[in-house]
Parts: sequence; structure tokens; C-alpha cells
Amino acid sequence: MFNKILIANRGEIACRVIKTAQKMGIKTVAVYSDADKDARHVMLADEAVNIGPAPSRESYLLADKIIAACKQTGAQAVHPGYGFLSENAGFSKRVEEEGIVFIGPKHYSIAAMGDKIESKKLAGAAGVNCIPGVNDAIETAERAVEIANGIGYPVMIKASAGGGGKGLRVAFNDKEAFEGFTSCRNEARNSFGDDRVFIEKFVEEPRHIEIQLIGDSFGNVIYLNERECSIQRRHQKVVEEAPSPFISEATRKAMGEQAVQLAKAVKYQSAGTVEFVVGKDQRFYFLEMNTRLQVEHPVTECITGLDLVELMIRVAAGEKLPLTQAEVKRDGWAIECRINAEDPFRNFLPSTGRLVRFQPPQETMFAADQTTVHPELTPVRPELVEGGIRQAQPERLGEFFGVRVDTGVQDGGEIPMFYDSMIAKLIVHGKDRNEAIAKMREALNGFVIRGISSNIPFQAALLAHPKFVSGDFNTGFIAEQYSQGFRAEDVPHDDADFLVALAAFVRRKSRERAAGLTGQLPGYGVKVGHDFSVITMGTRGENRYTAVHVDEGLGQVGSAVVTVEGKRFAISSGSRLNDICITGECNGQPFTAQVERGTLRNPLALVVQHNGTRIETVVVSRRMAELHQLMPFKAAPDMSKYVLSPMPGLLVDVAVQVGQKVQAGERVAVIEAMKMENVLFASADGVVAKVLAGKGESLTVDQPIVEFEK
Repeated sequence: MFNKILIANRGEIACRVIKTAQKMGIKTVAVYSDADKDARHVMLADEAVNIGPAPSRESYLLADKIIAACKQTGAQAVHPGYGFLSENAGFSKRVEEEGIVFIGPKHYSIAAMGDKIESKKLAGAAGVNCIPGVNDAIETAERAVEIANGIGYPVMIKASAGGGGKGLRVAFNDKEAFEGFTSCRNEARNSFGDDRVFIEKFVEEPRHIEIQLIGDSFGNVIYLNERECSIQRRHQKVVEEAPSPFISEATRKAMGEQAVQLAKAVKYQSAGTVEFVVGKDQRFYFLEMNTRLQVEHPVTECITGLDLVELMIRVAAGEKLPLTQAEVKRDGWAIECRINAEDPFRNFLPSTGRLVRFQPPQETMFAADQTTVHPELTPVRPELVEGGIRQAQPERLGEFFGVRVDTGVQDGGEIPMFYDSMIAKLIVHGKDRNEAIAKMREALNGFVIRGISSNIPFQAALLAHPKFVSGDFNTGFIAEQYSQGFRAEDVPHDDADFLVALAAFVRRKSRERAAGLTGQLPGYGVKVGHDFSVITMGTRGENRYTAVHVDEGLGQVGSAVVTVEGKRFAISSGSRLNDICITGECNGQPFTAQVERGTLRNPLALVVQHNGTRIETVVVSRRMAELHQLMPFKAAPDMSKYVLSPMPGLLVDVAVQVGQKVQAGERVAVIEAMKMENVLFASADGVVAKVLAGKGESLTVDQPIVEFEK
């Protein structure tokens, strides 16, 4: 077994690998760019080496610097995580040639299966069903359009080295094929250093289901059940679960056996995933193979009780797999939500900056503490398990039903614009799917993120959607259900008056505390009161005024009975007044909600958030509410003549000049942020008056780029 390993990655996956290495008694080396010098993975590792400037092509993508860091620190092996160099056959081979162990598949397996074009050819030769398409690299946009017409629209344009939704477009006509080909090449070149692109038929209404594999150097390969990954936005996974609510036992077995057959054909070692597209009739087609650990591996760990990172390390060290196919378990139901730094109410644009507050829900299940079915694998160390969780026995996997958070950030940390937008993964494990959904909704309620925007409201809406709850969805689910984008009204709430009652409860408790302070002047002391008005602030002045009455609770500290338009809410909570996350009971049912005091525009506001719904309120006396209704609404200034930067990012192209006539829908500028290209289009016809920002400039949110004549 290794004494020291280097993790050639950053963020949550680097932290995840470090946890397992610590459990196994292996020392770890982190690598970091200038932007990550204070990152969490750097602090968790035993040693850390700076490998260059912030852009990944000048740091995390440089094999020479990774290998030099290994030699400098004496690391015997490299775990590549996912992304960056994880599926780079040249890097894997160079590592091996330097006498360092690559904790992943052999370079020849990566070369055969990591390349999407070659893997399709190999899969076809092995008798695996493949989707119709042209698997050779396409040189020009014109040729891409020609091929697309031959296959028949819609088509999928994919970068050969792509992954994570990058370098991928779906085209429904010649214009989209032409533009999609160009964008794919650019994204692939910037993210992976490989601009080869191919085209295949886009299967409509598909399911995206993948099989997790693990193989050793003795020729043993087993599959660890499937993951349902059909909830995607722009081809990037949002919610994953295991098992799938769709496929039958027969389909599961057939997919697993076919995946194993494919892996054995390339002498596959380590963890890997074979992705399939599955039709309504449960026919499945090979999509691609990811020759690395997947982002969504935790859901497989939950239902099997296996630590996949530990298995990868042990296989790389030359050990045999400690279990057979028959011994693979499938216990309970697991769901993972990707928590991304993006604003769902602004078309999911990236959000970067300082994490003023980062408080995940309490963990009751830990990344490196999975129970295994064999004593050869490292048992759980009780001293690593917080909260008094007992070490589970193989027959008691259910003890790990709970909540887990994998993250690479922390309170006060910085979210840089140079890397992926995912900042955490929230994982729950339940006895069945309904329990897992309920646990995830409650965990999302308790996930506090301030300073940047996150997609938590969107995740909450997905978890509550009837079609998701029933398991009736495919990869087009988000595009179909949120075709007009995501809006605040798309977040359902079982009882919106509960949010009003909670705001009144918090305000009443604040008044009680203020009234109890000593030293108040006689006759001028704070009066608690019973009757209030909760003003729910509208974005355009359409405020709601709700009369509420608050009585003391049944002699309990931290309790009150709030009446909202005839509805009674008996609320009790032991949370402190300055806690953002509040837990308690309402009418006998437990709840977790967030209450934030004060906003930039209104320091008196109480912002209440629950089940993805967020309201900004002001709780005042009835008379003050009457006066508030007389206040005029001040509209925001008209910015329609400007093209504004919707996010922080790098301006990589300005496509217009002063005096140029521009039509609505015409390309104006391109901004790069978090490894994605974002094209800005003109919203109306006009003539360019000024170009206010230049190519290569770093932009802030809402910074003007182009001004049109009025």
C-alpha cells in the first residue's frame, strides 16, 4: 500500500480523496493554482505544492508540473479525480513511465474508451448497440451541416474529449448546427486542449442511465448497479439517483453485463462508468465510457456500502477486488443534488465572489465512512465519525441512511471564475425513494449560502415537481417544464402563509427579547404587542399586506401561536434569534427554514426561505402598514439601450463596432466564465453608439458592454 499519494485536482473531489486516504493512513499532497492558495483541499492535505497561475491550462492541465510535484514530495501515486487530466491517456502513460502509479485505468484503456470517437468504433466491433452517427472528427462547420442533413435533425454535436456538458450542443436546423460546431470546438480547445468534434443522431425523449464498474489487474470486473442521471439542464447533470425508478431487473442485469463485457475487452482496471441512452421500451444504446471516478459516485456508495475511492486505491496498489458480483448489495435509495454557484432566476448565469456564509446541513453520513461487505476493506474509524454515529455492520447498512455533504469550499472562501460552478454535492440516503426525496427537501432547506447565488431554489422546485416525484421524466424534463426559464412562481409551496407566520414569529421573539432588556426609560420601553402587519415586498411595488395576530405559546420558551387570515400556526423553535437556519415545529410537524435579517436595500427586512420559496418581508404595526401603502414605488432606471454583462467573467469577443446596424437576435459579445462560453445577443434592432468594454477585459455583473442609440 502507498505511503503518500498526490491528488491532481481541486475542489470537492480533492477533499473527497483526502478523506479516504486519511482513513487508510495514507499521507496526501495537494496541488493548487494561485487562485486556490487558500482553498479547503490545500488545508486538508498533509502537503501542498503551487503549480501555477489561475487558468487551468497554466496549472491543473500541465502534466509536467504534476509530475514534478510528485517527485518533489515523494508521492508514490497520483489520483486524478475527475475533469482536468483524469481521462488523458498521455498523462497516465507519462506518470507510469516516471515510476509513479496512476490511480485509475491503464493508459491503453483510457486511449481506447476515453476518446468518444474511438470508443464508439470499439463498442460497435464488440457488438454493443450504438446510436447512428459519424464517428470521425469533422473539420469544418460546413461539413458538420452536410453530415447533420444526412443523419437527419435533430443531431448532437459533441467534442471527442468533452465531458460535464462542455463541448456539446443539440442542433435542430442548419443554423444551429453551424454555430454549435464552432462553439463546441472553442469550448473543447479551451477546456480539454482537444478540438475534435463528431456528430450523432439525437434520440428524443431518452433516459440517461449509467452503470458503475470496478475492475482489478487480475481480470475481474464487476458492476455496482446503475445511476439515473436523466435530470439534466443543457446536458449537464443536476440531480442523480440510485437505483433508477425506471428500469426493470432484467434491463439492469443486461446493461450491467454488457458494460462488463465492454470493460473486459479493453482490460479495464479501476473505477469507470459506461453510459447508456435508454428508450421508453427499455432498449439501451452505448453512449460513452468515462474512464474515471464520476461526480455522482456517492449515490452508488450509499446503496452498496462501498467506498469507491478506497477500491480505486487498492486496485492501483495491485490488490484483488474483495467481492464478487453476487455480493454487490443494493440497499435503500440515494439522491444527489449538485449545488452550483449560479443564479437560477437569471438564466443560471455563473455567480462568483466571496462566500459570506456557507453552512451546509448537519451530516449524519460521511464520504469515507461507508460500510463494506468484506473485512479486507478498511473499517469505519469511530473517532472520525461525528455526532455519535455507530460503526455499522455489513448486515446493518441502514444505519447510514442520512445526509452527506461533499464540498471543496468553506465559510469565507472565494468562488473563482476560472473553474467549474459546482461548489458542493448534497447526498441523502433513505429506505425508499419517497423517504430520500423528503430528506433531500429538508436538507436543502437547511443549506445556507450567502454572498453568491446558488441553484438551491431550483433544486427544491425539481424535488417537489409531481413528474419527478412519480419518476415520470427523461433528459428533456427541465427543458420542457421550464421552457420559459425559471421564475420565482415556478417554486411551489404547500402553504405560503407559513412563511408569513414565521416572519411574524421571529419578529415577535425579537420584540420579546428587546422588551426584557434592563435600563429602559420609564414610559419609553419596548412594548411587545400582539397585532402586526407583514408586508411581503414585490419586485415592482406589488406588495402584499397581511394582518397577523401573535399570542404567547403554551407556556413554552420559544413558542407562539400566529394567526394569519384565520389560519392558526403553533410554532416552537429552540433556535437563537441570530441563527440564519431555524429548526422547530409548526402545528406538530418539524420544519427547517432560513431567516435572514436585513438586505442592502432594506435593513429592516426579514427574508424567509423554505422549500425553495423566498420572500422579503417587513413586519410592522398595523398603523405603519397603512402609511407604507401610501409610499410611491421608485422604478429602476431604464437600461434597455445597453447590453449588460449578466455575470462576472472575461470578455473574449465583441462582435459589433460603433455605427453598425444590429438586428434583434444578432451576436453582440461573448463572455467566458466557469469554463463555459456565454453568447450575448441584441434584444432589439438598433445602431451601436458606443463600445464600452474591450476584448480581454474582466467584467462585473451588470457592467455595460455596448450602448445603442435611442
